[in-house]
Amino acid sequence: MAGMLSVSCSPDQRQFPDVGREKHLVLDAVDSHKQDTVPAFPEETYSRILLHLNHGRKSDKWPVHGTVPAKGALLPYNRIMAFYGNLYSTRMGILGALPPDSLVARLKAQALQWQQADTLLPVIPALHYIAVTAQRQPGKDNRYRLRMPHSQIDRVLTMARSAGAITFLDIQQGQSEALPEAMSLEKYLVQPDVHLGIDPEYAMKAGQVPCSVIGSLDAAAVNAVTVYLAALVQAHNLPPKVLVVHRFTQAMLTNYSSIVRRPEVQIVINMDGFGSPAKKRDSYNSWISRQPVEYTGFKLFYTVDPATGGRLMEPAEVLKLFPSPVYIQYQ
Repeated sequence: MAGMLSVSCSPDQRQFPDVGREKHLVLDAVDSHKQDTVPAFPEETYSRILLHLNHGRKSDKWPVHGTVPAKGALLPYNRIMAFYGNLYSTRMGILGALPPDSLVARLKAQALQWQQADTLLPVIPALHYIAVTAQRQPGKDNRYRLRMPHSQIDRVLTMARSAGAITFLDIQQGQSEALPEAMSLEKYLVQPDVHLGIDPEYAMKAGQVPCSVIGSLDAAAVNAVTVYLAALVQAHNLPPKVLVVHRFTQAMLTNYSSIVRRPEVQIVINMDGFGSPAKKRDSYNSWISRQPVEYTGFKLFYTVDPATGGRLMEPAEVLKLFPSPVYIQYQ
């Protein structure tokens, strides 16, 4: 399996600098898979938090108003901070580059920094695992993607739960489609602490090969996935699912304004480009802030951001973005 796995088109992730003092660290994480502990919030609280994320001001685009999230919703009442990667590769992200004990300690230390930067929103740690990886070779079914074995996903769930964290399963679909890949993960998605991510960068058209071109996903594909997730939530009496959609170019997500918001699914558009702080802010403003869907996210690269842009952005800097992201990802 390890020999078959594509190392992704993402930049090298070979070293991960320390994050503060990790010894004797205690983080009161939200145990989100015990959903009876998550209350329903009144509309007043919902509106107040949206205003907080907008730094006390409104615009013609933000906040994006819709129905008040259903009971058990994580957003916008919390900020999610995730470590991203794949267990078969040390180069695809910090998840997979560190032993489990070190990873959990590092996750808690990084989450604590975010909690200290914004004390209003509780920080929920997460592991964001690439469960379907794009491949440079077509594979047996000619789909240019490889589904990870359930044994590996189970390992990630065990690590996440030991840290009081939630889990995201990410899809790099290749020449497959987002919906059937999501459906292949149903045994996990019916669990209340498991959420989903889809990466348009690896959504290939006929004749395209992953890593040779930046892919693209249309709103119709996103809507198909949210209809499916909403049905799971209703059928299994689950709290709302979070769906993370990655984006760093205009073409990666087409017809964004046609994405349908549903009370059972909370959609995060995550800016996942690397580079200097100025470049990352520009990408966020262009493709996330100016093209609102529901909630926003921001990715930080431990080694590639400093290598290509001079330094890693601090939590306080990221929180100044408009609107302030509620999903943070480290690769």
